Amino acid sequence: MFNLGNPQYQYLLILPLVVWLVYLFYKSWRKRKQVAFAEASLLSQINPKLSNRKSTIKMLCQFLGLVCLVTALLNPRIGTRLETVTRKGVDVVFAIDVSKSMLAEDVTPNRILKAKQILSKAIDELVNDRIGIIVYAGKAYAQLPLTTDYSAAKMFLKTIDTDMVPTQGTDIGNAVEMALSYFESGTEQNRALFVLSDGESHEDGAVEASEMALDNGIIINTIGIGTSQGAPIPIIRNGIVKGYKKDKSNNVVVTKMDSQMLQQLALSTNGGFIDGTYTQETIGFITTALSKMEQVESETELFSDYEDQFQWFLALSLFFFILEIIIPNRKTLWIRKIKLFGDETK
Repeated sequence: MFNLGNPQYQYLLILPLVVWLVYLFYKSWRKRKQVAFAEASLLSQINPKLSNRKSTIKMLCQFLGLVCLVTALLNPRIGTRLETVTRKGVDVVFAIDVSKSMLAEDVTPNRILKAKQILSKAIDELVNDRIGIIVYAGKAYAQLPLTTDYSAAKMFLKTIDTDMVPTQGTDIGNAVEMALSYFESGTEQNRALFVLSDGESHEDGAVEASEMALDNGIIINTIGIGTSQGAPIPIIRNGIVKGYKKDKSNNVVVTKMDSQMLQQLALSTNGGFIDGTYTQETIGFITTALSKMEQVESETELFSDYEDQFQWFLALSLFFFILEIIIPNRKTLWIRKIKLFGDETK
């Protein structure tokens, strides 16, 4: 297993590329200036011992040295020992509605960001529970399989937006079907599905989905995102609001949270419903619901020991920088005599 000890410095990987591009630009600019000054044959006679090839090799050494230095700063690590860890918890899947109505701003800052905020804080409260994430609109997609890697869960959570599902609509039935594929057979007492949605415009499969969940021992809890007063749906392009969604009569569409539908969906599987307006209360609702569920022991193999590998890249970086220093700019006499490169003018 491979990971980075200092992933926060990954942006520095662009630095060697920038340096190399600057060098190529400088080399091109210098060549144009030299041609304007004199012909290439005359320039080689003015400084016959100057090696253009060596200047490129020296720059390549600097480039490789910088790449290795940045890699050493990232501190690559390799897992050396697998350990079987026994955990006792529940399997919980969060299904987030990413339809365009989730862009409405009747909650701060908007519905989709509110849902992500709730889920992020809920992840902070999990201990030994496996979490999975599903996104859905007109169709459901698996965003994250069940895992105890909460850092990965937060990373995937950041990528969720209303543009990731091309099919519009709100097919909760498809989301429940997707959730079924997450859970293992024989663990019916520790399955939970939390749906974060405004509850509006759900497809006809919601009733069938709740029956399917109940038959498979899945408790659906719903979290309403939005208000009963509602708000228009902004049309956003390149981060700028260009207008608001309108119906066929050219009237602005106002999307409202359908709390009644969300309550019915939850009650049909003996779950609960909460208005997600207040984040802390919602987190308490999630933790309370999970604490009431039967916890099941399971075994997971994890890398428990990692060895730092930064020293190898640091040594390589030092090697390339030293090599760049000792390589002269002038042509090497004995190489010129044997014509290693086939051209003494280079």
